[in-house]
Amino acid sequence: MPERSTGSTVPRRQLGRYLRDLRNQARFTVRAAAHELEWSEAKMWRIETGQTSLRSHDAETMCRVYGASPDITKALMGLAKETKARGWWHSYGDVIPERFDIFIGLEEAAARIDWYESELVPGLLQTDDYARMIISTDNPDDDEEEITRRVNLRIARQALLTRRSAAPTLRIVLNEAVVRRPVGGHHQMAGQLRHLLHASELPTVTLRVVPFSAGLHRGVMSGQFGILRFPQTGDGTDTEPPTVYADGFTGDLYLDKPDEVARYDTAFEDIWKRSLTEEATRRLLMEVAEQYEHH
Repeated sequence: MPERSTGSTVPRRQLGRYLRDLRNQARFTVRAAAHELEWSEAKMWRIETGQTSLRSHDAETMCRVYGASPDITKALMGLAKETKARGWWHSYGDVIPERFDIFIGLEEAAARIDWYESELVPGLLQTDDYARMIISTDNPDDDEEEITRRVNLRIARQALLTRRSAAPTLRIVLNEAVVRRPVGGHHQMAGQLRHLLHASELPTVTLRVVPFSAGLHRGVMSGQFGILRFPQTGDGTDTEPPTVYADGFTGDLYLDKPDEVARYDTAFEDIWKRSLTEEATRRLLMEVAEQYEHH
């Protein structure tokens, strides 16, 4: 029987993805890698699909065989330690380097994302100017080169919205405060709202705004969150469990227990029902963009 963690499967799944990618980059088949590591192919499969936790030493050995760089090796060793955790918060700058972003891997693998944002435009829909303002404000000690690197990474993520193969389906709800709060100058904010209008026309994106007039709804209590769902097999079985992600000030929260996901599902559906229609949302975005442009 494979060893199983009692907590979130997120670190195991993500570690498996990174190790699989490293193996492919090194041009090892599963059989060849298993032979080199003196493991069974079944063990390789369990590791790469996140079915089992992994010792830090074993992660280091795999990285050495695959020719991984020292910083990637250190990061995966840190992630391996988290595969045995009961529940998983990760605070950047500890065993996992900050630039080693776990969420990006989940986002890339998702087939559907439901997202509620209470304060800011989600990263997948940000313009360069908007992203730069947020990132520089959140990282005041970073130099311009590092800020630019972070901005470029965030913008590069947006390619998944228009990728030809299996682009995820997005339902996004913004609190009206996101639309009304000027981030940067009025010209930059008008550009951001125009960008939202353009994104709302993508076939895989449905965008709504929940207005102030909706009053008290579940999003007021929950704050920002996203629910990620992953591709299904031919018989309709999830390849991975749905995962709730919430971006915290000191760390990121990942939840994948069925009762936890169900609670956030209920919250999202409540927010969705209380939000404006897609057509009314576009009218609001256009109206506020024009106000910024003529301010």
